[in-house]
Order: sequence, then structure tokens, then C-alpha cells
Amino acid sequence: MTSHDRAAARLAWARQTLNDPTLTLDSASADASFRSYWRTGHGGQSWIVMDSPPEREDPRPWLAIGERLAAAGLHVPKVQARDLDQGFLLIEDLGSRLYLDVLDDTSAVRLYGDAMDALLAMQTRVAADDLPPFDHQVLVSGLEVMPEWFLQRHLGHTPDCGEWDVLEAAFDLIVRNALAQPRCFVHRDFHSRNLLLTEANNPGIVDFQGALHGPVTYDLASLLRDAYIAWPVARVEAWVESYRQRLLRAGVIDAAVDATRFLRWFDLTGLHRHVRVLGQFYRLWYRDGKPGYLKDVPQVYRYVIEVARRYPELADFADLLERHAQGRDLTRVAA
Repeated sequence: MTSHDRAAARLAWARQTLNDPTLTLDSASADASFRSYWRTGHGGQSWIVMDSPPEREDPRPWLAIGERLAAAGLHVPKVQARDLDQGFLLIEDLGSRLYLDVLDDTSAVRLYGDAMDALLAMQTRVAADDLPPFDHQVLVSGLEVMPEWFLQRHLGHTPDCGEWDVLEAAFDLIVRNALAQPRCFVHRDFHSRNLLLTEANNPGIVDFQGALHGPVTYDLASLLRDAYIAWPVARVEAWVESYRQRLLRAGVIDAAVDATRFLRWFDLTGLHRHVRVLGQFYRLWYRDGKPGYLKDVPQVYRYVIEVARRYPELADFADLLERHAQGRDLTRVAA
């Protein structure tokens, strides 16, 4: 189906579902997948049509995870109507006030407080044992995106045997760190572009369809080491320690997980995420023709280098990346 045909089918379904032949759709947002969101008004209320082509983005996982989160008291979009064969859903409009747009030095305490309340609820109230595991294979395949799309495709450098040894040693350290942690529900993209400021039961949570059963610090790292907004290291580490205390009181971790150990978990799990994203942002451009994420690469790259430099075991890894990225404009695509 062409994009024009898809748009026509989407509009026809929305008009039929809301019984309004004059209804129009305006783009609300699109994400890094093939899913898109369209806003419309009807009967004095705003709605979102989620377009999730079944052959590329099956909407069923979104529905199933959304039901779990809602049952745990979290604020996810309510579903008004669905057509799973076509991949169209009519859902509650949580608004357009992304955390990213309203976060500042003054609002951060309240907004991150609400977000960490929601995160704790996800980790303690949402069943995850039957979700796909964030296991060794998933962890490794995520990391391997970086050398393929950042080093080789973007920087034009194919690692030699010694460099592959450095990469594999770093990846092994990062993976073992993730596998050593308690397991719980993992949203996978719990950050300022997927959290919305809402009047009641803040935050509104979206883009949760890829949830896995995985390491306890993954979503915390996504939130506090966000690719789209950065905070001073001391402030981040204070938030991390306050959340460790909450996990301790909730019985998710025990007293053996002291501040140093938990921070290492957090750092290296965040490093896994950013190594993956460093490759993924370039893959979105070179493979999928989506350049919008390139402007965010420098922040992701800084996270990778800064965190790697804190751990002597990762010095060679940081050296390797800096050696080949030095002097390059990471926001410009290769010819």
C-alpha cells in the first residue's frame, strides 16, 4: 500500500469510527518505527488515531502492555476503538506537552519526582516474567549496531583485529553488568519524549510496546541520562541514589547493593543504551532515511565517552572511539 493509499484508509476509518464525514487528521507525531499518530477533534474532544501497519508494527503488543500499565494505575492512553486488521486505533489524546518541552531547573524536581513514582510503580506492580527477556542475545545485538553503523558506515572505518578485541571486551563488561542486576518490567524508552505533562496522574506514558523483562536500572538510565536533555553529573547521581533508597525500601534490591554498586549498574547500563543509540541514530538515517535524530548524536557520544572514562577497564574502548571520531562533525551524514 502506498503512503497515499494508507492516508486515505486512515482518514476513512477515522471518519467512520467517529461518524463524522467532515473530520480531518493532523500529524501529531511519528516515532523511530513505522508507527505514526494523528490528531483530530470531534464532539468537543480531541482524539489520536494511531496508525500501526500490522505487517511492520503489529499494534497488539502496544495494546497488551498498555492494559498492564493501566491496571497498575499508570497513565497510558485509553483505547476507544480498534481495527487490528488495518492497524488503526482511536485513543485518548494525552496532549502535546512533552516533558522535554517543559523541563528546566525549576520544574525538574517535580517532574522527575512524578516520573520516578511512575517508574517505581512499573517495577513493583507490573508483571514482567512472561515478557521477552532482555537477555544476552538482545544485549549483544543492541551493542553491535554501533560498530556497523557508526564506525563502519558513518566514519568509514572497519575495525582491525585488535580493535575488535577492544570492542568485544567492552561489550562483555557491559553485558555482564546488565545480567547481574535484578530483573523487572523495562519500558525501554522511558525518557522526556515519551512522557507527557498531564493534569492528573502525571506523567502520561507512551511508546511502551517494546517492553521487556530486564535490568532494574535500564529505565532509570533512560530517564536521567536522556539523549535529548542533560543534567549536571552531581544532580543525576543524587537522583540515582534517592531512587536506590526507594528500591531498597520496596524490597527490589537488598542492602548488599550499596551506592557504589548501584551507580556502576546505572552507569554501565546507560552506556549500553547509548552505545546502541549511537549506532541506531545513524541507521535511522542511512537505512531508513530519517535524519531527525542526527542533531542528538553529540549528546549521546558525550555520554558514551564520559561514562567509559570513569572506568579504567573501558579506557581502550573510549580511546578507540575518540581516535576515529576526533575532528568529525557527527551531525553531518557521510557522502
